[in-house]
Amino acid sequence: MQTQKITAHIPVALLHEAQATTGKGITETIKIALNQLAHAGAYESLRKMRGKVKFSIDLENLREDRKK
Repeated sequence: MQTQKITAHIPVALLHEAQATTGKGITETIKIALNQLAHAGAYESLRKMRGKVKFSIDLENLREDRKK
């Protein structure tokens, strides 16, 4: 993966709060945030499809398979 070094002015409190949430360092925290932002569109599309997709799966068969 190719990387790019950047300089960014980020509010200190926001960065510390994000780091406390991730338990990681600055770079890893920013990577996580950017990754979540990049995937937000896909998540929104999935949420819009909620209740509109019909599955032809027998729930009882799935439960039986899990018991085995």
